[in-house]
Amino acid sequence: MKTPAMFTKAFKHGAVGCFLCAQHCRIAEGETGLCGVRINENGTLYTVAYGQTVARNVDPIEKKPLYHFLPGSLSYSIATAGCNFSCGFCQNWQISREAVKRGVIGNGREFLPPAVVDAAQANGCASIAYTYTEPTIFFEYAREIALEAKPRGIKNVFVTNGYMTRQALEEAAGWLDAANVDLKFWDERSYQETCHGRLKPVLDTIRRMKALGIWLEVTTLIIPGGNDSQADLEGIAGFLAAEDPKIPWHISRFHPDYRFDNTPPTPLATLETAARIGREAGLHFVYPGNVPDAADTACPRCGKTVIYRSLGGGQRIDLKEGACSACGEPLAGIWA
Repeated sequence: MKTPAMFTKAFKHGAVGCFLCAQHCRIAEGETGLCGVRINENGTLYTVAYGQTVARNVDPIEKKPLYHFLPGSLSYSIATAGCNFSCGFCQNWQISREAVKRGVIGNGREFLPPAVVDAAQANGCASIAYTYTEPTIFFEYAREIALEAKPRGIKNVFVTNGYMTRQALEEAAGWLDAANVDLKFWDERSYQETCHGRLKPVLDTIRRMKALGIWLEVTTLIIPGGNDSQADLEGIAGFLAAEDPKIPWHISRFHPDYRFDNTPPTPLATLETAARIGREAGLHFVYPGNVPDAADTACPRCGKTVIYRSLGGGQRIDLKEGACSACGEPLAGIWA
């Protein structure tokens, strides 16, 4: 469904600037931006992703991953095709990049905002997650869903690469409740060469989300030979701890995929090293991902396990009004 795009500026000779994300694409007549879903027609920029889903599922909120946001609840998860990055290690590449090449854009299953919220309610979901691909690129669609969901008591979550502009994030602050931001590298060159992006806008997004009161968790996929050096891990952990030591950091195990199909899985020892570095930097909550038995939450004050999580999705929560039941220490998060 073709819909006028937000955050645009007209230039000479019919070109249109897109200021939704930090790519700042200048799009000529008849062309699309890097994301593949925003097209210039006669000097007006349109999104063709609106209402066109390529994925929809009911997921545990922990799958996003969000461990300190309504734990144990379900999240209605949707995506459209497209992405404003081109990561060679993308684990949803079939719908993020290749779907654009195959011409899926505009031919997904139409799923308009009221129907999305109806489905979330019917499935007992506490939130709607805009995920799998990059939600910034279907911002207009996510916005309309969120504005429909909020009055019905359903929260809204982005799983994002963090490459949105200040304007977009400030607009989203009124309806976006939580986000998990991928902080992929600590090296500017790696961001440019591997993702077609830059580090600074991602760091800016993390800072702004904190300032705007959006609940924030951060994920780093640990790639052997890519971002697993001592300097990389210390850089990321140190940045997060300086911003807020209570930001949960998810360090996920890489598995071979897409253009990185010859890269080996992350050794468990590397995850253990990353977790140690995170704790030594002062982070209260560090969670190895894609591995068993590493998902429990402990009180940072007394060490008592307050959330038990099993690989199969079972949970036991031992909090009292958001605080440790043993010592009374409040835990950072949104618990109810």
